[in-house]
This record gives sequence, structure tokens and C-alpha cells, in this order.
Amino acid sequence: MAIHSTAVIDPGADLAPDVEVGAYAVIEKNVQVSEGCQVGPFAVLREYTILGPRCTVDAGAVLGGLPQDAKFKGERSYLRLGADNQVREFVTLHRASGEEASTVIGDSCMIMAYAHAGHNCTIGDEVLIANSVALSGHCTIEDYVTIGGLAALHQYTSVGTMAMIGGLSRIVRDCPPYMIVEGNPAKPRGVNLRGLMRRGVSEAARDSLRRAYRMLFRSRHNISDAIAQILAQEPDPGPELLHLIEFMRGMDQGSRGRQRNP
Repeated sequence: MAIHSTAVIDPGADLAPDVEVGAYAVIEKNVQVSEGCQVGPFAVLREYTILGPRCTVDAGAVLGGLPQDAKFKGERSYLRLGADNQVREFVTLHRASGEEASTVIGDSCMIMAYAHAGHNCTIGDEVLIANSVALSGHCTIEDYVTIGGLAALHQYTSVGTMAMIGGLSRIVRDCPPYMIVEGNPAKPRGVNLRGLMRRGVSEAARDSLRRAYRMLFRSRHNISDAIAQILAQEPDPGPELLHLIEFMRGMDQGSRGRQRNP
């Protein structure tokens, strides 16, 4: 274990034997740091933060800060990160609000400098969050999403798998899976074809998503009518199209375009 002499580590923290900790880092009690992790200089791991294997926390990042939620009364809650995540300089990730609740980051994510994820967010696997992105509380980000720099997401928004959000976007409604979403306020601009190809989605599935995009976002149909038209045209929909349809149904049934909005 390579721990700098100026690092402050509470005796109640649980660190794997090979963890590296940089100068002036602070690790509080009830923190768990798994094998292969690196904690950079001046980083802070607050109480009830759990790091999976081989995570890197860069200089000045603060993980597990108290939730910025007026309802929070000091109850035990968590920030949980999976394996192989990169958390870059001055990122802030807050633990959850609510007894035994968790803010969750999946595996193999890159969270770039100065980004923020608020309390009770759930972020999937292989998500890329660029510099200075702000996720409000209770956001849900599915797998393989890319969020461009300085984008801001309203609380309770959901972003579907393989979606790409353009930089500087203001997200106040859910972002459908497989789509490029951009603007202020943001709206779907097209299918994320390059991302789909990178993930090995078939040409037939990509074509069906393009047809669905035109029906959902470029016609005068409401969501329920557009879904009916899509299913009439696609008698044997694949898993990607079915996921898009279910996501859009959730948006339609939710509040203010957010399926998880209370």
C-alpha cells in the first residue's frame, strides 16, 4: 500500500492492501476502497463511499458529499461505484438522501473534470460524462450514454441507452435511447448512428430506429398514436425498437416529460 505521509485516513476506513493514496487526500470512516484503486492528491472520500476495484479518483475530487436536499436529516446513505471507473479532477459525487438509499455509478465510466452528480442518481455502465456536466438529484443514466460538456440535467430526468447529449444542452425532459439530443431546451435531432455502429447494433435495427424517429419526432402524431403506427409498420420489432417504445410510453405516462417525476 503506497500512502503519502500527508494523507489523512480514518482508522475506520477499509482499504485494500494495494490501494494508492496521494498527498493530502482525506478518507473518512466507513469508506471502502477495493483493490487496485488510486486516490489522487487532495481528493476526499466522505463517509459511506464505496469504491469497486481499479477505480481512479483524481486530484481534488470529492466523493460521498452530503446530499444537497432539504429533506436530508443525516440518515445513513451511500455512494457506490462499480469497477474500473475514472473520476477526474474536482468532480463531486454526492451520496443519497433517504435511509439506506444509494447514489450508484456502474462500471467503466469516465466522469471528466468538474462534473457533478447529485443525490440518488443512478448511472449505468460505460457512461462518458464530459467536463462540467451537472446532474441534478434522482437522474437516471442508462448504459453507454455520452453527455457533452456543460450540459445540465433537471432532477428526475432519464437518459436512455446509447443516447448522446450535445454540449451546453439544457435537459428538462427525458432523452430517448439511441438518439442524439441537443439544444436549449434540448430535443431529439436524429439517431445516434455512429454510436449504434460502435456498439454492434445491426443495420436492420438501425433502420427501424430511423423510421421510428421520423414517426415519433418528425410527424404530427402524439406519442401513443406514433407508437401505434410504428408497431403497425414493424410486425417483428427488435429489442432496440421495443426499448425505445417502452421508454417513450414511460415519458408519455409521466409528468412534464419525465417518467420518474413524482
